[in-house]
Amino acid sequence: METRAVSPEERLTLVQARVSETGTVRIDQLAVEFGVSEMTIRRDLDELETLGVARRVRGGAIAVGPEPFEHRHRHNAKAKAKITEKLLPLIPAVGTVALDASTTVFRVASALDQARDLVAVTNGLDTFRALGDKPGITATLTGGVQEPRTGSLVGPFAVRMAESLLYDVFVSSTAAIAPGVGSSETTIEEAEVKRAFTNTSGRVIVAVDHSKLGTRCPARMFDLAGIDLLVTDLDPDDERLDPYRNDVELL
Repeated sequence: METRAVSPEERLTLVQARVSETGTVRIDQLAVEFGVSEMTIRRDLDELETLGVARRVRGGAIAVGPEPFEHRHRHNAKAKAKITEKLLPLIPAVGTVALDASTTVFRVASALDQARDLVAVTNGLDTFRALGDKPGITATLTGGVQEPRTGSLVGPFAVRMAESLLYDVFVSSTAAIAPGVGSSETTIEEAEVKRAFTNTSGRVIVAVDHSKLGTRCPARMFDLAGIDLLVTDLDPDDERLDPYRNDVELL
C-alpha cells in the first residue's frame, strides 16, 4: 500500500475521519498507510480519545459519541486552566454575555468574581449553576431539550432563546478546529445553538486546547474568519498555531 506524506495535523484529521466512517481502525494498518510508527498512531488515537470521538481498544480504536460533561471536565485540566486565565480578563464586568455549555467555559464561569452588572446567558446547566450565586451576575438559562450525551440544552426553544438577546461577547469552546475547515461540533444540534448565539454577538471568542488543533467533527460551525479571537493554552507564537495565524487573532 502506498504511504501518504501528510502533516501531523492532517494525519490526525484523516484518522478521525476514518474512525467516524468505518467505526473501527487498527494501529498497524494506519501506521503502514501513513508511513509512520505505530507509536505515532497510538498518540493520534489517544488525542482522539481525549476529544471524545474514539475509544482506545487493544490494537486500535472504535468510534464513540460525545462524552458526558463530567468525563470531558477531567480531560486536559492543565490546558483548560491556562485558557481560563486568558479568558477571565475578556469577560466584561457590565453587559450581556453568552456562554456555551463546554467544560472549558464552565471553568471560566466558576472563576468569575469581578462582575458588577452582568447578564450571562448559557445553554449549559452546569455553567448556569456555577453562575447562580455570584454577586453582580444575572444568570439566564436558554431552556430547551437536554442532549443526553453532552448535558447541554439544544433544540428549537434553546435556539430561539439564544438569538433573542444582543450580546457583547460570545465565549465558546469547540470540539475541533482545522485550517480551511474552521471549527466543528460533534452534533448538529450543538452547532445550531452556538450559531444562534453568534448571530447576535458583537464579538466571538473561541477557546480550544492544543489537542483539538487540526481535527474536525461532523457538524461544521465557525469559519476562521468568523472568529474574532482564538484562545488556546499555547503561547501565541507557538508554531502549532501558524496555520491559523493569517485568519484569526490569537491569544
